[in-house]
Amino acid sequence: MSEPAGRLVQLPGIGDPSVQAPGPSRAEVADHPMRRITREVAFDPHGWGPGRAAKIAELFDGMASTWHEIAGGSGRLAAVEDALDRGGVVGGRCLELGSGTGSATALLTRRFDAVLASDLSIEMLRRAPSDVATRVWADSSRLPVRSGSVHAVVLMNMFLFRHEVERVLHQDGAVVWISSLGDRTPIYLSASDLLEALGGGWHGVAGACGESTWCVARRVRTD
Repeated sequence: MSEPAGRLVQLPGIGDPSVQAPGPSRAEVADHPMRRITREVAFDPHGWGPGRAAKIAELFDGMASTWHEIAGGSGRLAAVEDALDRGGVVGGRCLELGSGTGSATALLTRRFDAVLASDLSIEMLRRAPSDVATRVWADSSRLPVRSGSVHAVVLMNMFLFRHEVERVLHQDGAVVWISSLGDRTPIYLSASDLLEALGGGWHGVAGACGESTWCVARRVRTD
């Protein structure tokens, strides 16, 4: 049975979003350069190239030594668990894009049969645990991953490279999109923006866990 493309089911939030973690305010993040880059990468075919990739890699290389202070915290991991549980994402092979120093990677290895943790920043990967998952240094616009080979692509505070995500994802796989600070996240798309960026033929379920928001998107089945 076919399912309507673009359908988004919004689940009630869980947890207490009243206490905000340190981070930019909504007013500050509205003009954040990363917000503009995120939308350009998601919606503009020319929004990413070697020059931009080099600048982003340099930026995150420079933050790698203190990234654990930014990326840590149980709230982020709770949001990952909530997205996987209420989004119905179970087992198989997982590709974590923008894995950073691996704050969520160990959790993912407990939920999936195999995990590839990929990041553009080599300094981030150098600080990630080497015995938890296979680390891949790669530009997500050109992933060294076989087409249709992963059952979930997990992106937390990460750019969306639509065509590569679609290419590597199994036909029945899921895109797991998590914004750890909700709409205060600099690298951010709302659930409806995510479905729009993926294009026609996708539907999703979205929720919130504390101040984090998430969306799990799947291709529309036509059988």
